[in-house]
Amino acid sequence: MSRKFKKGYYVRGHFVAEGSELDLELKRELKGGGEEPSKTELKAQSSELQGLGEDLLGLRRDLFEALELPSKLLEALEELKRITNFEGRRRQSQFVGKLMRKLDEEEVESIRVALEVQRKGSAKETLLLHSAEDWRERLIKDDTAVAAWIEEFPQSDSQQLRALVRQIRKDAPPAAEANAAESKGLAPRKTRAWRELFQLVREQLAEPDDTEGAADTDTDPDTPSSTS
Repeated sequence: MSRKFKKGYYVRGHFVAEGSELDLELKRELKGGGEEPSKTELKAQSSELQGLGEDLLGLRRDLFEALELPSKLLEALEELKRITNFEGRRRQSQFVGKLMRKLDEEEVESIRVALEVQRKGSAKETLLLHSAEDWRERLIKDDTAVAAWIEEFPQSDSQQLRALVRQIRKDAPPAAEANAAESKGLAPRKTRAWRELFQLVREQLAEPDDTEGAADTDTDPDTPSSTS
């Protein structure tokens, strides 16, 4: 009975059978070593860089200036900011993407880092606002919450805190009136004391070094900025 040989090839004197793990590994190495990026991969990279360029328009000034971007890219971004026409913006965005592709990897990575720093800062501020809103609700509805707050934040002005809570409860409409407004889809009226309590709570919850942007976020997001 004749012997049936497997298909394969020799590498440095060793036989490699087709379909074996070694064969597949060698083919992967060969493919990865000299293969150029596909058109799909190049398009994805180009789209990502164009998107990063567009995101620069919303980057905080201090983070933006620290990047020290090339003058041509700065001019292109400034022009993109001014253009309102849809087709004009599309073409200018493509031009920004073209300039972004000329940056080296370190510059691109710096942009990614700056955008991530801003994103994390925004998420932190959002969490802070939600926490302040939750505490305000507790202070108004729960008689024990004021004592709990003062114990956790002894540096707070306890006299002002109690005065604001009393005023908010005094200003609150009767239950029947509040229920009627809610049934009509009307938002309850927010008083000055309601907004001042939010500001007091938010300032105490903020970290000691959280001064940047504080003036923009002290206002209760749930109410208009005008006073009652």
